[in-house]
Amino acid sequence: MDKFVVRKAIKDLRVDQVAGYELMFQDDEDSFYSNSETNAANTIAGFLMENSGKIFKNNQIFMTFTPSLLFRNTAKMFDKDKIVIQIEENPLATVMIEKYRREGYRFAINNFQFTPKYFSMLEHADYIRVNLAGAPKGRERDSLDNTIQMAHGFQKLCIAYNVDTKEDFEVAKALDVDFVEGLYVSEGMVTKMNKIEYLQGNLYQLIMEVTREDPNLNEIESIVIRDAALTYSLLRLANSAYFASRRRTSSIHQALITVGLNQLKQWVYLLSFESTQEMTPGAEEVLKLSFLRANFASRLVTRLRPFPISRGDAYMMGMFSSLEYIVDATLEEILQEIPMADEVKDAMLKHKGKGGQLFDLVLAYEKADWKAIKSLAKELELPTNILAQTYIDCVEEVNEIWENLTDMVGEEEEAEETKE
Repeated sequence: MDKFVVRKAIKDLRVDQVAGYELMFQDDEDSFYSNSETNAANTIAGFLMENSGKIFKNNQIFMTFTPSLLFRNTAKMFDKDKIVIQIEENPLATVMIEKYRREGYRFAINNFQFTPKYFSMLEHADYIRVNLAGAPKGRERDSLDNTIQMAHGFQKLCIAYNVDTKEDFEVAKALDVDFVEGLYVSEGMVTKMNKIEYLQGNLYQLIMEVTREDPNLNEIESIVIRDAALTYSLLRLANSAYFASRRRTSSIHQALITVGLNQLKQWVYLLSFESTQEMTPGAEEVLKLSFLRANFASRLVTRLRPFPISRGDAYMMGMFSSLEYIVDATLEEILQEIPMADEVKDAMLKHKGKGGQLFDLVLAYEKADWKAIKSLAKELELPTNILAQTYIDCVEEVNEIWENLTDMVGEEEEAEETKE
């Protein structure tokens, strides 16, 4: 059975930060609740057993559990403080709720409605989830408003999902929901700034490396290449008129050689002064998204041989795909400053060629657009059975790096406080 899995960020509007991720599965019937639900549950349970450590880490996960998954105690393989069990209205699922609730698990009700069939579940739920697709208006919006107000009256938190546009987000705020989930969470909620946003942890590592007695160029490259903003800034510097290079480069390694260690140190110190302010809301999530896209695209290219763009170009394509949300410029303007291959620019700007199909596949995957995923994978002659594991492996890599960066920032702040 083909299976796909993707995670979607859920933002807590009360504190303006990502609260966790929904983990979404898809099966052959394009429905989690299908006639083959038992078979799907077998596959999903096996996948979770193999990858639970990669998925969870320190993230809170929201996941829909079918009756079959609940009956076989699949949720119990995870820390109850890290999992929120999402359920559909289903008599079999209702039987299991009270049992899990007594053991300390939390619940969210999908597509909640104030009708009798949902009331038996309501007392055990912590969250209700409402669909905001298409920014509902008129009677539909009034109905949602009543549902959310009544849920708050019962001290339940409300999650609005399919918040994919600014209009959806404005409706969510007007309805006074507590959490939002959708494309607008990971992309549109970033406040554009003239100042480029750098992740503090990466800068700390970069400063430490360039100030060593014998700096390691490969280590510097590995730090730069996982941060879209650092990559963009270094390439702009290396291709600037100051260095008067006859050959423009889109290679990080070549850019480091062109700039040289002394100039590199000056550049890093300059960045450290520019980055003293806090990140704008959402910027860190977009940097994580760009890193995930870059890893996913580059790994998929290794399965597509021959292919018109290299693994390095695929990585840069993913990395730069979300940079327009951090830099106050359009994607076209950004790519004009970097000498990337025409195939890569055409893929990103015009969605042309095989590169465009790969780019669209990466974007479709994070949107959980199952039909588009299958269609694009078929066009690329890419086996769909490797997509889920490749994606989760990339998620693990992003989680590990961000955990290390967060630890580094925390240690730096503690050191500063000790000095004071």
